Amino acid sequence: MDVKLIALDIDGTIIPPNTPPEPAYPSGRLRRAVRELRAQGVVVVLASGRMFPGTLEIARHLELDTPVICQQGCSVHLQDGTMLHEFPIERRTAIEIVEYGRELDRPYEWFNPVRYIASRWNPDSEEYARVSGIRAEYRPDPENAGVTPTGVGIISDREQAPEVHRHLAALHGEALHLLDFPTVTVAVAPEANKGHALSLLCADLDIDRRSVLAVGDSVNDAAMLAWAGRGVAMAHSDHYARDAADEVLPENGDADPLATLLEELLNGKRYR
Repeated sequence: MDVKLIALDIDGTIIPPNTPPEPAYPSGRLRRAVRELRAQGVVVVLASGRMFPGTLEIARHLELDTPVICQQGCSVHLQDGTMLHEFPIERRTAIEIVEYGRELDRPYEWFNPVRYIASRWNPDSEEYARVSGIRAEYRPDPENAGVTPTGVGIISDREQAPEVHRHLAALHGEALHLLDFPTVTVAVAPEANKGHALSLLCADLDIDRRSVLAVGDSVNDAAMLAWAGRGVAMAHSDHYARDAADEVLPENGDADPLATLLEELLNGKRYR
């Protein structure tokens, strides 16, 4: 495999799970590997669940100048903020979802690539805002904030989240792409996923999918791992990422497994 582009998830991949929030940046070893790959002509892009500001922060830390895929694949941006691709969700569908959230008496979220509004304060919203580099907004009617949404979500708990998913899937079917996080069920447009966004970006850059290596760990990485010529899941990945990947990194106690993977690629030990 002649790797021409590497797509990397951030949280759980570039930044290991359970990393203390401050500072939460890629390791120096990973930065060096990325720098050397770029020097060899390999394109490195970030594909994150974070909103644009939080994704941009990590891209700059890695000294990347490439476009970034944000918000589960809802948008693709140049680093100056120029929007290359965006996939809003239909407002009528979004309203039906938040009405269901109100029926459950659960907080719900309404967002676009740079604004995040929740119906009331909750720790999940605060954490997502933190990693996304924005301040969460709270109001009882986020749908009336003047934001065209790229997604909405219902914030519940581990016990209720599966039922939320089943209800939304039965109600909307293929009109939605649903993402199941432990306590949040997120609905986005059917074409809004990292795999589709990566395919569009590769088309923009004239790079064949067979030359793409993607690395991730979560449900929102599954489409990207499946689309890439080689999809690699981290050892701690959820079952969505594991099922979509061609390879799962081994549990071997490596403190920086992504850096090891990229160094092996540099040394010609993988995918050559």
